[in-house]
Amino acid sequence: MTSTLAPAHWTPDRIGDLRDRVALVTGGNSGIGLETARVLTRHGARVLLAGRSQEKLDEAVATLRNDQPTARLDTVVLDLGSLGSIAETSGRLAATETIDLLFNNAGVMNVPQRRTTSDGFELTVGTNHLGHFALTAGLLPALRRAEAARVVTVSAIAAT
Repeated sequence: MTSTLAPAHWTPDRIGDLRDRVALVTGGNSGIGLETARVLTRHGARVLLAGRSQEKLDEAVATLRNDQPTARLDTVVLDLGSLGSIAETSGRLAATETIDLLFNNAGVMNVPQRRTTSDGFELTVGTNHLGHFALTAGLLPALRRAEAARVVTVSAIAAT
């Protein structure tokens, strides 16, 4: 059965013009996050790549600019395993940005031994769930300024 809302053969080519949009992608330096950023920049969005390492973010920017030299990209160092980092980053962005699209994509998985976040939460729950919840809540002023903001939260099938 095919839904009339989601065509069976949807492709990124169906994304419209995003030149007036700002997207924040957590985990934007690799994997699904990097590919999300690639597609968004191809459609004209300004993309804020968020990740823990400035070095890895810079590498991702170089990769994306190699594909599209005019891509509008900025980096945001953010540790989703630290409520302090989340509060500082979301506070700064909430005060200075309008965010149209928030992609909560970053995550950790298959941690071989029990580890905790800097705030004492189990690492996977603290990063993948609590971290993104806190980030989204902190960014609400920036999201509310957008005409029609969207929040997309990515999850692995193992997390459902």
